[in-house]
Amino acid sequence: MEIFTIGFTKTSAREFFAKLKSAGIRRVVDVRLNNKSQLAGFAKQEDLRFFLEMAGGLDYVHEPLLAPTQDLLDDYRKKRIGWDEYEKRFIGLIEERHIENLGREFFNGPSVLLCSEDIADRCHRRLVVEYLRDRWAESAIKIVHL
Repeated sequence: MEIFTIGFTKTSAREFFAKLKSAGIRRVVDVRLNNKSQLAGFAKQEDLRFFLEMAGGLDYVHEPLLAPTQDLLDDYRKKRIGWDEYEKRFIGLIEERHIENLGREFFNGPSVLLCSEDIADRCHRRLVVEYLRDRWAESAIKIVHL
């Protein structure tokens, strides 16, 4: 099983949709807490849903269960906590939410976790897929950051 991740900042719509097409993505799982901001450009929730449909009928789902809380996000963005503390608290949050109970079928078909960060290293989408890989130890999950 492969689970892909992608961020949309610092990339054009052309590059973004080309990456999805090249990877054979069929489902975009939006893991952003705030997905309606005007700052999201082409990745604003309803616009993205429309563009994905036009780009070949890709499925779109917003899953806030896989997003940080507003308080956690604010603490990190306002530099009240560093990345290590953010990571620790976010992993605790997804443990409490038992995100592994979404099940492998939630990622049926080539799926990508979408967030805004251009690089997965310091993004919660990486933490989500690594957590799931570890929880579903019996399945060989390959993580691909687009």
